Amino acid sequence: MTQPLELGLDTFGDVTSGADGQPLPHAEVIRNLIDEAMLADQVGVDFFGVGEHHRADFAISSPEVVLAAIAGRTERIRLGSAVTVLSSDDPIRVFQRFSTLNAASGGRAEVILGRGSFTESFPLFGYELRDYETLFEEKLEIFAALISQDAVTWSGTTRPPLKNQRVFPSLETGVLKTWIGVGGSPESVVRAARYGLPLMLAIIGGDPARFRPYVDLYHRAFAQLGKPVPPVGVHSPGYVAETDERAREEFFTDYKRMRDRIGGERGWPPMNRAEFDQEIDYGSLYVGSPETVARKIAATVKALDAARFQMKYSAGPLSHDRLMGCIELYGRRVMPLVREMLA
Repeated sequence: MTQPLELGLDTFGDVTSGADGQPLPHAEVIRNLIDEAMLADQVGVDFFGVGEHHRADFAISSPEVVLAAIAGRTERIRLGSAVTVLSSDDPIRVFQRFSTLNAASGGRAEVILGRGSFTESFPLFGYELRDYETLFEEKLEIFAALISQDAVTWSGTTRPPLKNQRVFPSLETGVLKTWIGVGGSPESVVRAARYGLPLMLAIIGGDPARFRPYVDLYHRAFAQLGKPVPPVGVHSPGYVAETDERAREEFFTDYKRMRDRIGGERGWPPMNRAEFDQEIDYGSLYVGSPETVARKIAATVKALDAARFQMKYSAGPLSHDRLMGCIELYGRRVMPLVREMLA
């Protein structure tokens, strides 16, 4: 691994339960999330990501606004989306919002661009799902030009052309770290390589090592281009408690609620406890004591030559108090153990 390892956390702003077991208002979830990010900064986490969704069970539809609030209350942690649904947004406005965040945070902004695994934003903003591929391809082409050129000329089918167009605010450092989020298609890996952008693998099930062929494909693409390989990152769900038993018991019920709700929309059968335990033991759930989670992260980093690991620490109604405890353990105990194991 040539790049120093970065260890991050991300969340979709899942609507959590209060002390009475009832869902908290979106506004309170957002305020709690800002407190979670502040704690992540305090305990040394390298990156904090906020996902974009447009549905009742997630509170964050505008990651950049929440990240700007976090930037004003933190000092060193890098801040980004996880992910920004570029297909249903305007790439120029996305660039402007993140270049503004980058300026306000002193150069700490990042963006992870993706097509999104949920589709609510398409009808909400007037886009057709039949244009799913074309929208992402053309908008990514524009965004890639914006982060690498002073003025952009472009033409396509999804918006009016651009002719020698400059966009403001310009980047103070000349760099806005931009990742491409990939769920597991070779075409998406090759697309990231074509634009010379870092690859973020969203691994939410199964043995993480099965993604090694995508990493190898990414490396081959850059070898053919004769260029150095940008970082590869991994995003996976997880939860840390003092012991393995406590982590599984605290996480299972709320994770199952979230997974079954989304799975029901997609035709998946309900998840049982045996499947949950199997995914922890052999798959892509990083649940357990600090030592257990650290060992699993270290193994994934080795298997995939990853330069960053991001753990999605939120899960459906899992309470704010438990999320704060998980963040504390991740920063103070898991991260030092991972680095020790990989030294």
